[in-house]
Amino acid sequence: MTTLEKLEDLVYHGFKETDRQLKETDRQLKETDQQVKRTSLEVAKLSREVRGVTNSIGLFAESSVRPAIIRLFRERGIILNHVASRSEKRINGDAMEIDVLGSGPEAVVLVEVKFKLDVEDVKTTLTDLQRFHDFFPEYRNLALYGAVAGMSIVAGTERHAYQKGLFVLAQSGDNVRILNDDKFRPQIFPLAAKRVRKAK
Repeated sequence: MTTLEKLEDLVYHGFKETDRQLKETDRQLKETDQQVKRTSLEVAKLSREVRGVTNSIGLFAESSVRPAIIRLFRERGIILNHVASRSEKRINGDAMEIDVLGSGPEAVVLVEVKFKLDVEDVKTTLTDLQRFHDFFPEYRNLALYGAVAGMSIVAGTERHAYQKGLFVLAQSGDNVRILNDDKFRPQIFPLAAKRVRKAK
């Protein structure tokens, strides 16, 4: 085989290898494109499900929890005359959003509403109660109570919230009720407690 023939053979095999690699790359790109489409469909489905859960929580808060707040807490000796949904405040880039906020002449109640209430939600609520007056200073002279509400409640969560001085609200048929028994003594959270003592 002459040098020219060797060169032609080398170029021919080089082109064949390049063609093979291009076809392999094209195949991989098509596979990747199909995976991206599948992933996009899964993300869209997940987004719809998340929106559904979020809407369910909002509906639960609006249609069940919010209308019952004044009555439920009056039965526990806490007078409220105003209830707001999704109260939000921002300070220096930090934010606090409260699902349901009830207020009256002597008390304010922060209610965290969850689709499935667990211990971590209770911990988050306790943290929010500690920071509450930083975001809502207009309530500093009122006794501050906390409550958590869930469409369903993970085992052990109710007891944990009870021990931390929080009211626990849950769905009961078409209504919402407070699960805490008559022996329960709610916590007046520290910042409000100091103010209330001074006022007396």
